Amino acid sequence: MTDIPIVVMGLMGAGKSTVARLLADALGRPMRDSDADLEARYGTTAAAMAAGLGADELHARESLVLREALAARPTPVIAAAASTVEDPETRRALAPAFVVFLDGPPEVLAERMKSSPHRPHFKPDLVRMLTEQRDLRLPGFREVADLTVDPSTHKPEEIAAAVLARLDGAGPTEKSH
Repeated sequence: MTDIPIVVMGLMGAGKSTVARLLADALGRPMRDSDADLEARYGTTAAAMAAGLGADELHARESLVLREALAARPTPVIAAAASTVEDPETRRALAPAFVVFLDGPPEVLAERMKSSPHRPHFKPDLVRMLTEQRDLRLPGFREVADLTVDPSTHKPEEIAAAVLARLDGAGPTEKSH
């Protein structure tokens, strides 16, 4: 399991970047973050891309930077944009990775989003937006996830420890396809 990418996924505000950073540090791996990769490649934030180019173009770009990160060496820990599970090609690319799905209640995630202007707000009602996104993306998350954790009931350090324990004690994983 030491040479496969680890991907942390979930809706905006789930804590993907924090958990991915903890895992990368613990494993001595580079960390990739979809938000940072998007900004480095395109020179602007996800929120600005959504506003200027639309959600479909933003999501296509998020899938592209995730697939590039999955192929990177040394093998990274990746904080991936939630929209990427909507793309069948990207779900296939995630098959060999160890995927952690941070599945938090939309009400909690909406509160966390209010402090992050780099995140796109597609609707004024953040709870409704996140509920709709979760409903749309849940089948994709379930397809790719090796481990699902609620970030509203577990601290990032606890989530990272659970992932490390799974990686340490697990052989190859079988995703439910």
